[in-house]
Amino acid sequence: MMWQAGPRRQLPDAKMALVVLLICFVFNMLGRGIGDTYVTFLLPLETEFGWTRSELSSVYSIYMVANGLSAPFVGILFDRWGPRLVYLLGVGSLGLGYFLAGNLTQLWQFHLCIGVAGGIGISAIGMVPSASLISRWFPHSTSTAIGIAYAGFGAGTLVLVPFAQYLNQAVGWRDAYHVMGGSLLIALPIVMLLPWRVIRAGYGAREKLRNSQRAVDDAFTNANTSVQPKSSPLRAALRHSGFWGLAQAFFFTSVVVYTVLVQMIAYLVSTGFTPIEAASAFGFAGMLSVLGVGSAGRLADVLGPRRTATLTFMCTTLGLASLLALSYFPSHWFLMSFVVFFGIAQGARGPIISGLCSKLFPGPGLATIYGVAYACMSVGAATGAMMSGFLYDWTGGYQASIIFSMLNVILAVSPFWVYRELRKFG
Repeated sequence: MMWQAGPRRQLPDAKMALVVLLICFVFNMLGRGIGDTYVTFLLPLETEFGWTRSELSSVYSIYMVANGLSAPFVGILFDRWGPRLVYLLGVGSLGLGYFLAGNLTQLWQFHLCIGVAGGIGISAIGMVPSASLISRWFPHSTSTAIGIAYAGFGAGTLVLVPFAQYLNQAVGWRDAYHVMGGSLLIALPIVMLLPWRVIRAGYGAREKLRNSQRAVDDAFTNANTSVQPKSSPLRAALRHSGFWGLAQAFFFTSVVVYTVLVQMIAYLVSTGFTPIEAASAFGFAGMLSVLGVGSAGRLADVLGPRRTATLTFMCTTLGLASLLALSYFPSHWFLMSFVVFFGIAQGARGPIISGLCSKLFPGPGLATIYGVAYACMSVGAATGAMMSGFLYDWTGGYQASIIFSMLNVILAVSPFWVYRELRKFG
């Protein structure tokens, strides 16, 4: 009987680990997908209000800044109060902001609803809580599991961006915002009813919930002994050069991606493709990113983070070169080349950096530390979005943005080769 008791106790934990991974995947899909839908609203808003491209890009930039600056606070809130409050805050903020966006008439109102409320909401349901939960449930295959959760980003882009484009054309941009925001608000009771106490506990800690939450926290603390600083975990991480290497990689990778991503649909339309073709290309790139992101974590576990990251940046460069060629030689072949190379590498650095963060700073405070690093990613995305609008208004075209993005690839990949703390994982 004692021999049989072990499997019966372990089987629910194994199943629960998969449930937690699925939850992280779904919330990442919703957050990233809804955030990326702004690219489908760019032209309708420009047509109705006559705002410049830099003004329109500023909404996305504020969204990314709010997403990044709120990430450390989301991590602190997660470490202190757990995932239930964090996810309810995220879904509620995102749903309310997008529902109200359907009634707006001023640019500052979009800054507030789409930028601030949307950014905070997406941060609260994104990779900051996911990375901490996954490290608790997948201690031996963290990078692989994080890669699967990150694949939700690509799935969200694949599903929600074309859907938003369809809503824009079918019911108009105002009702499109109403549909997306209202759906999230309706989902709040479902989020409330998820078994968050068990989800928070981590693998092997379910039975200890019967005694006290303190026992759960102690079990999780004692399970991670690689880094146990006496001072604040965040303060210790800020003194670690590996943290700054991850922050640099996060920042410049986002500059590379979002300098072209925000105006990708408008750019493709300007080269002769229809809005649906452009949105479909955007979504197909997201679909390929599911494959790339899902494989990146596993490749990092097998080949090492440095080689895997370098390979993904080579694909990104080839994709950007194809996108640049489109401005001179419009062709479905160049479009296909861009979608394949850029799409398969889009987001692939996320699980690599997240996996390294969980290895460098395991234990209490991981959500807070990752939140600060994630903030650098969001600030980089905001910088890229602003530069894309500025360069378009300055030059009247998109070539300067693409070249600027290609130059930033060097700064994005260099931490994996320069920082000693990151090289040792190569």
